Amino acid sequence: MQATQSRQKSYADKRRRLLEFEAGDHVFLRVTPTAGIGRALKARKLTPRFIGPYQITRRIGPTAHEIALPPHLANLHNVFHVSQLRKYIADPTHVLEEDDVQVREDLMIEVGPVRILDSQVK
Repeated sequence: MQATQSRQKSYADKRRRLLEFEAGDHVFLRVTPTAGIGRALKARKLTPRFIGPYQITRRIGPTAHEIALPPHLANLHNVFHVSQLRKYIADPTHVLEEDDVQVREDLMIEVGPVRILDSQVK
């Protein structure tokens, strides 16, 4: 019995990882379509698995963290288990630059092609 228990424990420990976050860290929030979070967003096939990044406001215990959620997710409880979070590693390539949009007086925006990918003459 002892050998079987230790074997099963070694199988479980291979997949187990210690996750610890501190207040001020940024994390992604796991969204599952069957859980309450996924139903609060959209019930679609191609919804993302993780949303965010969101900032941790405080650590409640070793496994519970309070997250600062945006106003459109105000219907969710803001305390999540550590298994529902994934660490966000800051990368300068994630910052999106805003396009300079020129709007004319008649409120029309002129949009042209960005580049021509291919052309053929037959």
